[in-house]
Amino acid sequence: MKEFSKKISAILMALVVVLSTMSFTVSQHYCGGELMDSGLFSKAESCGMDMQISTQKECSIQTKNCCKDVIKQIEGKKVVTTDIAPLNTYQQLFTASFIYTYINLFEGLDTNIIPFKNYSPPILVSDIQITHQVFLI
Repeated sequence: MKEFSKKISAILMALVVVLSTMSFTVSQHYCGGELMDSGLFSKAESCGMDMQISTQKECSIQTKNCCKDVIKQIEGKKVVTTDIAPLNTYQQLFTASFIYTYINLFEGLDTNIIPFKNYSPPILVSDIQITHQVFLI
């Protein structure tokens, strides 16, 4: 189980590094204010309204260009650095003790230990209830 969790955490950390350094381009095609198509790594396909624009001088819906392309680029990190400041003695002591107690917090005992199993109860010299005349009703 411990080896499996190490492998999973290593894969997740590798994915975080890859995704943080990767750049994305999102292309969107709007027609009349509505999203018609979007593409993550490729150009969004046109709706075909661009070709229907006529060259007439008349005022009509077809003469207006209602289509618009929006391209968003999400830049990743160029350089990944591991900049860790050195820890002083108190920080090292706190970190070590925290990790030790956190790891041991979830460990269970293999068997249920009864500390008084090998000891017998003390011998009663006299009955205390009769000596002090305390009776339960």
